[in-house]
Amino acid sequence: MTNSYDKDEMLALLDWFQAMGVDAAVGEMPHDWLARGDEAPGAGFSWPEREKAAPTARPVAPPQSARPGVSRSAPGLDPGRPRAATPLGASEAETGARRIARAVTSLEGLEAALQAFDGCGLKSTATKLCFYRGAPQADVMFIGEAPGRDEDLAGKPFVGRAGQLLDKMLAAIGLSEADVHITNIVYWRPPGNRTPTPQEALSCRPFLERQIELVAPKMLVAVGGAAAKEVLGAAEGIMRLRGKWREVQVGERKIPAIATLHPAYLLRTPAAKQLAWMDLLQIKSKL
Repeated sequence: MTNSYDKDEMLALLDWFQAMGVDAAVGEMPHDWLARGDEAPGAGFSWPEREKAAPTARPVAPPQSARPGVSRSAPGLDPGRPRAATPLGASEAETGARRIARAVTSLEGLEAALQAFDGCGLKSTATKLCFYRGAPQADVMFIGEAPGRDEDLAGKPFVGRAGQLLDKMLAAIGLSEADVHITNIVYWRPPGNRTPTPQEALSCRPFLERQIELVAPKMLVAVGGAAAKEVLGAAEGIMRLRGKWREVQVGERKIPAIATLHPAYLLRTPAAKQLAWMDLLQIKSKL
């Protein structure tokens, strides 16, 4: 590893990272982003000077507290809006969410409750709440993993490339957006489109269960591995879970549920579309 830094070399490396699909940087130590305040990510960064006198010594970066700040706010954030409070612990958040969700009697009320809920840490880093897309009441309810970048900007689940493919999959069995109810196991985008943690899913689960009760679907379709594990309460991978009907207890009802592959996976692995088509035929037959 070289001890010198070259701006052109570093920019070329960043271009390579982007071409390879890297969209998030992970450090060795966790950061408390809520403690950053209104300081933008990367504030205070500067290109280190090449070492001349001691080429074997690594440049020492100033401590975080000594780095100069910037006057602008992070992109997409209103500088006048107060930052969300530190999220509650997972069990405390789940308990509070269950109490709140139980008192809600409509989807509109559930959305308002989610807007006011601070028990999920994803809310602090997301742009918008992504509640649902489709019909308020439907025979089929699709439950995905989490919103992505396009969903975070639009405030609706499954509106990006994966969502467009999902719409085509539905059309192939005679369904449209007006015939289904589409949501996710968490309602805010995880940073870098990572998989939601069990704690994040747990804090949102009471709202998801109440949403299922209000929609009253005849069947549930878990889309992708993370959603399948959460909805079906199973630990197996998606390839073992997909294509098999199970019953899920939600409130006082037992609802047939099936898992299928996520459209984002199908975009990366077109050969797997035949498996998803078999799952869709099962859904069509069940209807």
